[in-house]
Amino acid sequence: MPAPKIRDVDFRDLMHLEPHGPDTFVGIVARYPWGDRLFGGQVVAQALRAAIHTVDTERRAHSLHSYFIRPGSPDEPIRFEVERLRDGRSFCTRQVVARQSAGAILNLSVSFQVDEDEADVQLNSIPDSVKSPDDPSLADFSWGALLDRRAADASADRLGYWIRLDADLGDDPDLHLCGLAFMSDAAPSRAGRSPHPDFTNDASDRFKFIGASLDHSLWFHRESRADEWHWFDLTSHGLSGGRGLVSGDAMTQAGVHAASFTQEVLLRRRREKPAGVPES
Repeated sequence: MPAPKIRDVDFRDLMHLEPHGPDTFVGIVARYPWGDRLFGGQVVAQALRAAIHTVDTERRAHSLHSYFIRPGSPDEPIRFEVERLRDGRSFCTRQVVARQSAGAILNLSVSFQVDEDEADVQLNSIPDSVKSPDDPSLADFSWGALLDRRAADASADRLGYWIRLDADLGDDPDLHLCGLAFMSDAAPSRAGRSPHPDFTNDASDRFKFIGASLDHSLWFHRESRADEWHWFDLTSHGLSGGRGLVSGDAMTQAGVHAASFTQEVLLRRRREKPAGVPES
C-alpha cells in the first residue's frame, strides 16, 4: 500500500511508534511534494520520539545531533533502534539508528536533563522589520494541511521563515519538542543557497540547485508549542566544497527563544547538458 501524501497525514500518527522488541520501534512514512525521498525532519522527529520512549518522564531532551546517512524511502516503514549510552543523576544519553531495507538512513544522539532551578537569561529577540505571519504579502511555502511556512526576512542578508504545524498537538511537551525538531529541518535550505552567485531569492532558485541535508543539530532552550508560529532566524556561514553551513534560532510569536540549530547542507549547481547530448 503506498504511503499517504503528507497533506493527508496527522502529525500524531507520524509520532506514533509501534514497539518491536526491546528499545526498538517502527514508524510510518509519508510522501512529500518532491516524491522520491523522505523529509529529514520527519526522521529526526521520529528518532527523537523513540529515544523519549526509553527515558523517565521527568527528563526532557535538551539537545540532539544527527547525521543523514542515505535518503529515506517513502515506500516502507522505518525501524528505530535505541541504545542507552548513559543514565546519570542529571543527564542521560541515547543513540538512535533509523533503518530501512537499504541500511541505516539516520544516526542521532540525544541528551536529556532533569529540570534545574537556575538563571534564565534570554539575549535574542525578533527584529521590528519582521512582518507578522498573517501579513498577506509574505510568500507562502506551506506543505498541504500539515506545515504552514511563510518567508519573512529581517533584511536582505538575514533570511527567515514563520513556521508552525497545522495540527492539534495537545499539551504533551515531548510531542511539541518533536514538532519543533520536525519544523527545524524545513528552515535552512534557502539560507544555505543564499551565498551562491546564482541565488536570486525567488521560486526559481529551487530548480537551479541540487541539495540535501547532511547533518543537523538542535538545542532546546525553553518550552513552546509547535502548533503555534515560530520565526526561524537564519544565518549562512558560506559555501565550500559543495557544502554550506547554516545556523539559526527559533522564536515564538511572543518572542520566546525556544531553540537554536545548525545544519550543513549539500549544494550543487545543476549543469546544463551540452548540445547534442541525449537525456539519460
